[in-house]
Amino acid sequence: MSIRVVIADDHPVVRDGLRLAIERNGKNIVIVGEASDGMEVMEIARTKPVDVFILDITMPKLNGIETARQLLRVVSGAKIIMLSLHDVRAMVEEAMAIGVRGYLVKETATRNLVDAVTEVHAGGYYLSPTIAHYLVETCQMGENGLRKHVGAPFDLTGQERKVLQLIAEGSSTKEIAAVLGLSFNTVHTHRNHAMAKLGLHKQADLIHYAIKAGIAKL
Repeated sequence: MSIRVVIADDHPVVRDGLRLAIERNGKNIVIVGEASDGMEVMEIARTKPVDVFILDITMPKLNGIETARQLLRVVSGAKIIMLSLHDVRAMVEEAMAIGVRGYLVKETATRNLVDAVTEVHAGGYYLSPTIAHYLVETCQMGENGLRKHVGAPFDLTGQERKVLQLIAEGSSTKEIAAVLGLSFNTVHTHRNHAMAKLGLHKQADLIHYAIKAGIAKL
């Protein structure tokens, strides 16, 4: 039986490279959809059966982490592989903590993608070799499990992250309220809570943080 996958990345060149890697080496892997943002991924998930989702972590509108959260809530048995330009430990830990099963650094993703899809589909886990040591270090921390980083992105609620992403992408408070179906004041509240949790005092710092943490991109 073929493994049905969706590729999601806002750069067509990246999607082309991933598609080519699968077409060349993944004889039993079929690409059933492609997306440029998380909203498109959710639409595909509602209309097609998918075995493995391959998600860029910093997609616009709905980033990879938030897309993964939603998929894991609404798609029974969803298996997800995250793609990232960077091997930032906080991103890796957050992705694994919410239930992502694979994490690939884009620099080597085309070489590892077929193995990752196969392993994740079979119920296993797959991390790029350059970041696998994070999981080992986490396991060695004992009974406390995943470390909690001060100001880490997973300290924020889902709504706070969405507001933060949209702010960083240039949306006004009124636009954010319309997109998320919230009141003007509620958007302000989420923004202020995020800033307090992250220890930030200026919106420019909030935007810089969102980009650095992979919540949004320029």
